[in-house]
Amino acid sequence: MVMMTGSLAVRGTVVWLTPRQGGRVSGPPDPDYDYDYTATAYVPPRTAEDGQAGIALRRFAPGAWRTPAEGILVPSKGNRAQQVIPGCIVVITEGTRPVGLLTVEEVQVLAPDGTQVTSSAEPAPLPDLNLTAPASPADPPYRHSTAAARWTTTSEHASDQAPLHVAEL
Repeated sequence: MVMMTGSLAVRGTVVWLTPRQGGRVSGPPDPDYDYDYTATAYVPPRTAEDGQAGIALRRFAPGAWRTPAEGILVPSKGNRAQQVIPGCIVVITEGTRPVGLLTVEEVQVLAPDGTQVTSSAEPAPLPDLNLTAPASPADPPYRHSTAAARWTTTSEHASDQAPLHVAEL
């Protein structure tokens, strides 16, 4: 898992919304070998108003409504950290209007100079999901991710307290 407090390189599949769905009137953008497609984006449950990031996409098929793509996510100054993990959805916007959905398959942290940061730490072990006893009514409900906790108005997460500047990776 990666908390987006700095730039991230992402790889995944983008699905462009049709004009009827509120997407681009001209259809999917045409990639150019000299320029990347740039737009704004956010990671739900954030919105375009409280979690906007910049996104640059490349290596996607011209005119395809669904295509593999690579990109870079850059949080805007003053926005709080967002959790970006394989399987999450990044909503691609032009202004605040959603025009595409990127399903993230791979995430790499980028250093301030744009190079990929490699971690020497071993990945955290997966939790044992085999419950040996049923949960008691007094136990709080299980939440499978911190993102799910943000859907409720009473929950708080440490990322909500993150400084409004680029934090450590």
